[in-house]
Amino acid sequence: MEYLLIAIQDVFTGPSLFWVAGGVLLGYILGAIPGLGKATGVAVSIPLTFYLDPVSALGLLIGIAKGSGAGSAVSAILLNTPGEPSSAPTALDGYPLARQGKAQKTLKMGLFASVIGDFVSTVVLILLAAPLARYALLIGPVELCAILVFSLTFIGGLSGGSMIKGLIAACFGIFFATVGMETETFVPRLTFGFLQLDDGISLVPMAIGMLAVAEMIVQAGNLRELDAQTERMKDSDNPDDRRITGPEWRRCAPVIARGSLIGTIVGILPGLGASVGSFLSYGATKRASKTPEKFGTGMIEGVAASESADNAVVPSSLIPLFALGIPGSVIAAILIAAFILHGLTPGPRMFTEQPRLVADLYIAMLSASLIMLALGYAGQRIFAMIIRVPLRLIIPGVLLFCCVGAYMETSSVFSIYIMLAFTLIGFLSRKLDFSFVTFLIGFVVAPKLELSFRQSLQLLNHDWANLVKHPIAIAFFLAAIATVLAVARKEARQSVGTIDTKREELS
Repeated sequence: MEYLLIAIQDVFTGPSLFWVAGGVLLGYILGAIPGLGKATGVAVSIPLTFYLDPVSALGLLIGIAKGSGAGSAVSAILLNTPGEPSSAPTALDGYPLARQGKAQKTLKMGLFASVIGDFVSTVVLILLAAPLARYALLIGPVELCAILVFSLTFIGGLSGGSMIKGLIAACFGIFFATVGMETETFVPRLTFGFLQLDDGISLVPMAIGMLAVAEMIVQAGNLRELDAQTERMKDSDNPDDRRITGPEWRRCAPVIARGSLIGTIVGILPGLGASVGSFLSYGATKRASKTPEKFGTGMIEGVAASESADNAVVPSSLIPLFALGIPGSVIAAILIAAFILHGLTPGPRMFTEQPRLVADLYIAMLSASLIMLALGYAGQRIFAMIIRVPLRLIIPGVLLFCCVGAYMETSSVFSIYIMLAFTLIGFLSRKLDFSFVTFLIGFVVAPKLELSFRQSLQLLNHDWANLVKHPIAIAFFLAAIATVLAVARKEARQSVGTIDTKREELS
């Protein structure tokens, strides 16, 4: 509590609040533009924070992540084109409401649900991260190795449409993380004579290439479809169609509460992501409704369910990062570079080594939630106009920022070459349905996995029978095996069902 009171003074008396607001504003704009979003904005903006103080820099990046979650609902509601995949359920009922002349009502409900879900999840982060970190200090190398193996298996099994492809992507991420100096002998590995690779592949140009540049290439091939819908919906003359009425609030309040809870739980579990949270919340709301057949035709409860869960995922996904140092999402994986850059190493020790900076970060996150409400409510009409900018004008600007961001990471053109190489990998992963989420998380956790594995071998004296002394590790290894078997069984059933369906169609 003492540090939280000091943090309030730190955030509200310095420039930090300005940068948090700027991040929320930028994130809202990026979220409203289809094809961009939180991952792209955060990855490109990390090099721009080099000259900011730690609180301002991290507040800016987290503001972008939070603001884009709320902003993505704008294009989903007005154009039926979600700014991010996690806003797809929002479009199911948001776009029909906009066509009925209720665009302002729908945008307001999306904003309020987003802010409530985000704020609740941030409070959960503050309450749970430190207690979990205390228990995390009791975890040794053997337990950590088991947890990392389980995380990669769990993420690989649930990301994308195929467990095999998810695990392959994670293995490729681990493979690229081995480039550079070997941890024990300091012998260069896979550098092919390039001195720039002795320190390994930098996460920032890799993330920019796989997320931002690859996405722009995909969007460039879809220009006609995206430019086709640019005309905004006209609001009805009825005042009740521009505001949220009392009965609507009473219907949506329990929906928002349930969505916030679902999003928070999904965020804590590594690898599920905002899309899983929003779809789960939308499905739960539809099943609980007395008129489920009306969903998809303009039910405001659908917007509230999707947006509350979508925005609750981002703060809670930082809980495993803060408590264990394990990224549970793409955003968390990207933010690791920013945290380390500004002197805050994610993991249980940061609560004892940098308690004031952690408290400053908490206050900045809570402030971002309130700023998101103020900016979103005041500028909805302005933000909605952003989506009218032709994508053919957006792509060159984004590519310019990508090149600048990759160059600023190392002040070397070699980083741009790295970015372009991983652009190709990111493009192919999208086309072949390989999860770039598991690729990035595999890349991030690989150094810890390798180090903990080497240490485990020494502690176990190269005898696996000594695992009996580490029941926590055994539990996580068994959970990893159970995850593989469960997902494999599910995919096998789906394959059999697909084959049976095709046989019935042919017969």
